[in-house]
Amino acid sequence: MMKYDVILFDADDTLFDYGMAESHALSNAFLHVGMPTAAEDYAASYQEINHALWRDLEQGKISSAALRVERFNRLFAANALELDPEAFSEAYLRFLGEGTFLIQGAIELCEELAGCRLAIITNGIKEVQTSRIQGSPLSETFEQIIISEEAGCQKPETGIFDYAFAKLGISDREKVLIVGDSLTSDIQGGINYGIDTCWFNPLSKENSSGVQPKYEIRVLSELLDIVGKTADLQ
Repeated sequence: MMKYDVILFDADDTLFDYGMAESHALSNAFLHVGMPTAAEDYAASYQEINHALWRDLEQGKISSAALRVERFNRLFAANALELDPEAFSEAYLRFLGEGTFLIQGAIELCEELAGCRLAIITNGIKEVQTSRIQGSPLSETFEQIIISEEAGCQKPETGIFDYAFAKLGISDREKVLIVGDSLTSDIQGGINYGIDTCWFNPLSKENSSGVQPKYEIRVLSELLDIVGKTADLQ
């Protein structure tokens, strides 16, 4: 008997490789506007701006609708680029939705967890996340795909977990585990809601945040021991 009946997975950088998806989208968006090598020049600047805005989103300081365009407003202003942020954002999001790249071991893990109810809970833009997940080899894996833009709130707010529990028709928090790479959204969100948490930390980052997950794993296959199911996965 497995310890958890329901596992809530974060999407980006937990099961899906967001870095690869972002690189694909940025390169193709710049190519779309006739700047085929610009992504190499501006990727670091974009990532810094984007990460800061996603932190603001977690803290309720900006909406996802505003974030879509504001990151490019700031990128173009900081680098004196005369481009249309709204048009560029539309192209970027279209290409981002093609980014179905997976973290190593994601398919095998989900196959081994077939006895559990699996769901995605992600802070993200509905059309992008839906396209990426449905276009991936994991498209038939999840009972529910909970997206913050659709839920009207985001991790670490408790409201998105209320939304997820309602969608899944569950109430027993002791049988639910959330797995994610972000201490501030996934782990803090799970703690706020009173469910067990597992921090996916493949780069062995030091945790100096004060947010303490119940479990920590370096590779996805280690989750099988936590839920009470083992397999020879690499």
